Amino acid sequence: MGTTTTKKKAVKELVETQAFTPESVDPETFKEWYRLMVLGRKLDDKAPNYLKQALGWSYHAPYAGHDGIQLAIGQVFNRQTDHLFPYYRDMLTALSAGITAEEILLNGLSKATDMASGGRHMSNHFAKPEWNIHNVSSSTGNHTLHAVGVARAMKRYGHKGVAISSQGESSVSEGYVYEAINGASNEKLPVIFVFQDNGYGISVPKKDQTANRKAADNFRGFKNLRIIHCDGKDVLSSMNAMHEAKKHVLETGEPVIVHASVVRIGSHSNSDRHDLYRDERELHCVKAHDPMGKIQKLLLNNKIYKQEELDAIDKEVAKEIAGAHKKVMKAPDPDPASIYDHVIPEPHVPEKYPDGTHDGRGEKKKLITALNETLKAEFRHNPDTFIWGQDVAYKEKGGIFNVTKGMQKEFGIERVFNAPIAEDYIVGTANGMSRFNEKIRLVIEGAEFADYFWPAMEQYVEMTHDYWRSNGKFAPNVTIRLASGGYIGGGLYHSQTTEGALTAFPGIRVVYPSFADDAAGLLRTSMRSRGPTLFLEPKALYNAKAAETPVPDDFEVPFGKARIRRKGNDLSIITYGNTTHLSIQAAGAIKEETGKEVEVVDIRSLIPLDSETILQSVKKTSRALVVHEDKVFAGFGGELASQITERGFEYLDAPVKRVGSTFTPVGFHKNLEQAILPSAEKIKDAALELLNY
Repeated sequence: MGTTTTKKKAVKELVETQAFTPESVDPETFKEWYRLMVLGRKLDDKAPNYLKQALGWSYHAPYAGHDGIQLAIGQVFNRQTDHLFPYYRDMLTALSAGITAEEILLNGLSKATDMASGGRHMSNHFAKPEWNIHNVSSSTGNHTLHAVGVARAMKRYGHKGVAISSQGESSVSEGYVYEAINGASNEKLPVIFVFQDNGYGISVPKKDQTANRKAADNFRGFKNLRIIHCDGKDVLSSMNAMHEAKKHVLETGEPVIVHASVVRIGSHSNSDRHDLYRDERELHCVKAHDPMGKIQKLLLNNKIYKQEELDAIDKEVAKEIAGAHKKVMKAPDPDPASIYDHVIPEPHVPEKYPDGTHDGRGEKKKLITALNETLKAEFRHNPDTFIWGQDVAYKEKGGIFNVTKGMQKEFGIERVFNAPIAEDYIVGTANGMSRFNEKIRLVIEGAEFADYFWPAMEQYVEMTHDYWRSNGKFAPNVTIRLASGGYIGGGLYHSQTTEGALTAFPGIRVVYPSFADDAAGLLRTSMRSRGPTLFLEPKALYNAKAAETPVPDDFEVPFGKARIRRKGNDLSIITYGNTTHLSIQAAGAIKEETGKEVEVVDIRSLIPLDSETILQSVKKTSRALVVHEDKVFAGFGGELASQITERGFEYLDAPVKRVGSTFTPVGFHKNLEQAILPSAEKIKDAALELLNY
């Protein structure tokens, strides 16, 4: 008796308002709930048949057993005020939120008119961007960060709404989920995290995921965070939990975890055989807890509806699905010619400086000064601009290198603020915050040094294919700044250059300036453009005399436009970043020694790449030396050399040669660093070899 009383008291503490009971819910509401549940189940059961007929739905994750909580999520979601991030098992959530059977089928069969992605993303990834039902990736649970980001925007703009992130309990094991919940509780953001706990991560049981029986209990020590448990198989329990969660978030502005206990009646997906790891007894038990049987008993035993009335709803739903099926079968498939559409949005196009050059008049500025002044100018230009990262906003400190010095003092903590030492969180919440409003522009220090960016790679990859995956519906308007490269005696994690890896992903612009004016101009263009840009800053040049130039106040540099830094007719050096200056030094030395004129092409923009300027230079000189700080093996120079060879072979009088770092990490001692990194002497020797070929 005492145990039962204690349990009831605990439940009451978690959900204070029992708004939904069999007596309080009107019959018409129950009818709509039941109709949605039947609709979802019939579609859930029908999905595998399309695969058997080779019509589509090659990925299907059945939701049967999650019915109560998914119905509740969709019912509390308000498309006018809220943002919903469903996961791949959330079919009933999508239907309950208002998505139609026809739209579900278009997604399942990957039709061109699928509103989620036009067939570009996996089936069972439901979305309707115009309703703020977001297209999430297959990287399970990563959208928790996006929900936190959009919630941050809600708080900043005084918007009354909630962000809802839904996921399975096993995805909570991911580090970025902890980062998201920690950040939401620390910033006090209006987020509901729903854990649909069916006990399995594909075939991995919950006991192999966490020591706590319920994953939500792992977050018990977090401040400003409420945890609500419910029976996710039961409609009323789920409704009470979700309504209480939303009420709490709207009243306090603080996040809530709703932990819903559910069962997975089927396999994880159509490529999984759960009979290989679940015995007959377990499968019998989960079927006995089927939420459909529970809702039917509730409606019949409470005399809310008769069996014939429920049967009529079944027939009505079957007719609805049949009609939707006929329409969807006539819908067009994606056009193969469309694969190049929506890779990245069109950028801001400079008008006053269309080629990214200026008259060179004015006082010279350091590269770091150019960055700082441009950031401040753009923050004044667009009041919907924000910046965050590690150490970027503390009194007079502005990042490790003081690029953001003075910004918080001028623009306030609401726009300029520090982030946790959590690179995934920094990048992921930028993606999310950008979703709130198209006018928002975000600048983030993705890591204090480019070498530390690797924990954010999952979110970086996510950001690169958001625009393509959503069929042009969304692109994160984010500039990721990274202090890059060596020549500072930093060693491991402080002196590597990373563009060889980071340029391998379509869907993001990558720039690497080597002079103050280009740094300012490319930063301004990045911040005014739609879509993401990776902005690599050669930190060894922040205060270098060689990188100083005059910088017009409104200077802009277009993407994909190289700049000739030194003209010549005998050899072309194609370079960028720190090695631009080393190449200019080498070219000057060669002129003095041999009289030969070496042309130095500073590409500035890696993606998009100005291939035409490179080829025109090679046509003129008939010799090409590709120079960069990154490793020669698998570095970006391999792409440059390949393009020159493929498109300019007939103009070459010598092989294309490359100079870069050795295939080793960059060492700490100056003797090691010098042996590893390119130098003016190494560049000169390679250039002379080509000239004498």
